Amino acid sequence: MQKLLPLGDISSLLQRYASGKLSPTQMVEAIHAEIQNDPDHVWIATLSLESLQGYARKVEAQGMASLPLYGVPFAIKDNIDLADIPTTAACPAFAYTPSCNATVVQRLIDAGAIPIGKTNLDQFATGLNGTRSPYGACRNAFNPVYISGGSSSGSAVAVAKGQVCFSLGTDTAGSGRVPAAFNNLIGYKPTKGWLSAHGMVPACRSLDTVSIFAYTAADAARVLTICAAYDAADIYSRKREEHGLDFGAAPHFRFGIPRKQQLQFFGNRESERLFNDAIARMQVLGGEATEIDFEPFLEAARLLYEGPWVAERYAAIQSFFESHSEQVIAPVREIIATAKRHSAADAFNGCYQLRQIKQQTDQIWADVDCLLTPTAGTIYPIQAIQQDPIRLNTNLGYYTNFMNLLDYAAVAVPAGFQNDGLPFGITLVTPAHQDEPLLHLAHRLQQAYLLTLGATGIALPQNIPFPAASRSGQVQIAVCGAHLSGLPLNRQLTSRQGRLVARTTTSADYRLYALPGEPPQRPGLIRVNPNEQGVAIEVEVWELPMHELGSFVANIPAPLGIGTLTLANGETVQGFLCEHYAIENAKDISYFGGWRGYLQQLANP
Repeated sequence: MQKLLPLGDISSLLQRYASGKLSPTQMVEAIHAEIQNDPDHVWIATLSLESLQGYARKVEAQGMASLPLYGVPFAIKDNIDLADIPTTAACPAFAYTPSCNATVVQRLIDAGAIPIGKTNLDQFATGLNGTRSPYGACRNAFNPVYISGGSSSGSAVAVAKGQVCFSLGTDTAGSGRVPAAFNNLIGYKPTKGWLSAHGMVPACRSLDTVSIFAYTAADAARVLTICAAYDAADIYSRKREEHGLDFGAAPHFRFGIPRKQQLQFFGNRESERLFNDAIARMQVLGGEATEIDFEPFLEAARLLYEGPWVAERYAAIQSFFESHSEQVIAPVREIIATAKRHSAADAFNGCYQLRQIKQQTDQIWADVDCLLTPTAGTIYPIQAIQQDPIRLNTNLGYYTNFMNLLDYAAVAVPAGFQNDGLPFGITLVTPAHQDEPLLHLAHRLQQAYLLTLGATGIALPQNIPFPAASRSGQVQIAVCGAHLSGLPLNRQLTSRQGRLVARTTTSADYRLYALPGEPPQRPGLIRVNPNEQGVAIEVEVWELPMHELGSFVANIPAPLGIGTLTLANGETVQGFLCEHYAIENAKDISYFGGWRGYLQQLANP
């Protein structure tokens, strides 16, 4: 009999189904048999074999053509509702049985995905280590002596052990990223509000987001396209906005890293080595590294547990906590109990402080496209965490706690193994709504890492196919005169958040003229008739936010205007063109190859 487990990525499973050698029914039967023995404390509740077979038969009846996640098994963190299965949030006394699915769960099931069960977590999603559960400490998939990371511990380990193809977690302070790093997975924390939180037990309702664990960034993107939608039932739901420049697919991009003295590996030399390797891989991909001041990010991170936001964890379960606090395990109870010392004035003052910090941190995005950090500086044995639960858990959140407070998106990416065989991961960070470029770069970085191993193990696709509705909100403009880099009018582009995309030439059927008039002189670029001789003219292609285009075009004087240019590679782009009447008294400078060549001739006659 063919070996069915461990599972691989989504594409590989769909290929097995398409070949006819495997059916969803066979798959769920194998999974059900596998998870009955659960020494790693991954699962809190699993569906019966009969229920799983029912899901499988339903998708088989519908067929692959209509279901993008046909028969793909997934796991659900047990603070997200699955109809008729108790939601415990890892606290049996808190448990309730929902009558309907959480919005994200329903969207996945409608797409053909099959829920296998509910996974273990740090109680009430409070912790980053995976040991704070009455259902047992969830053990690392690579070494059971070590922590799996939390709070979405079981969701990560279920994927890492090949029991499901992807899983849902939640992320308030790093719970969707730290377990990914410790179990060699992609851990994607979307922009807050992209995935509905309707049907999720909140930790900090204003900060929470559903997260995705997967083998590949392409799988995370695939799940995102199914799940992401505005949901009026969630007061924090948001519509997706334009993402701007797709730096993740660009041949050159800029990334920030904390200053060396601000990096913390907590004595782990292996993590430090692997992080430096990740920086080098980013540079090979075309990344330009810039050190940034990480202190404002750390200041924001401290607000999450040392500031008034801990009161939001209390608000989430206030009535239960007041009457059943003894049912809450010790570390979680101690954290939530501290909320009572914060006043309403503290909450407002915290909001003011966060606003001030965000003004500082947002300034870095003028200089970098994304931020690169370790996901966690080190990993600990379960025993060490249990002996020192607060301090070591705080260490785990050094690079993660600030993220949702500052409204950033992030993805954790596998980045190698320590000499002892434990995984290490890095995190890429961007402002909200830049998830698509973020996942593109994560995909390229994952490819680069797997290539260093000599074999991929997973057949990664060449690119991530986002839906056509995805919008960059950018427009490309080709410039050929004083708007070129370093010339007097270039500031009209840079002041509008313009970014240089390419230095190239037009196709070889243009001519360039120096128009008469006052400095700065203007170029007149025209396309010649088919029976006339033209040349290739130097241009730069710049990308501008769409909302800046109007004011830019309004400054263009006659006889110049914006039209369609053809580049040397055959692509077309909007750019400067000149009306034909204006070249009558102009100087033909085509033989200089472009405006720079002409200026050099003027300077050195």
